[in-house]
Amino acid sequence: MTMETRTGVNRKNQTEIIRPRDMGASKSSEPVLLRRELGDVLRAYRQRQGRTLREVSSDARVSLGYLSEVERGQKEASSELLLSITQALNVPLGHVLRLVADRIDLSEGRVPPSFRVPDTVQEALAEAGVN
Repeated sequence: MTMETRTGVNRKNQTEIIRPRDMGASKSSEPVLLRRELGDVLRAYRQRQGRTLREVSSDARVSLGYLSEVERGQKEASSELLLSITQALNVPLGHVLRLVADRIDLSEGRVPPSFRVPDTVQEALAEAGVN
């Protein structure tokens, strides 16, 4: 079983997880909330793995209703609960938090660090003779 199949982590194509819900909205619209972005990322991982709320809630030892509220951004997850959910999804907590941070950056009009091209790329292209 590959890492992608086990965890739902696909480092080559994460656009559906990274894209914030209000990507096209203006900055003056509803503020970006951490709990909503976090819920969207958790739901995307669960769905990519083809798992139900019931399966993940059982593995995470959290009530089905509470997990549902976390995924919908209606409840704030404690750090312990968040760790339990990410372990049940077999996704590193740090990875989830980085994706959430990238989504917030995008929705606030900033380019996330993971999307930036290093300055050395231009130098390498010039050395290789590529214009």
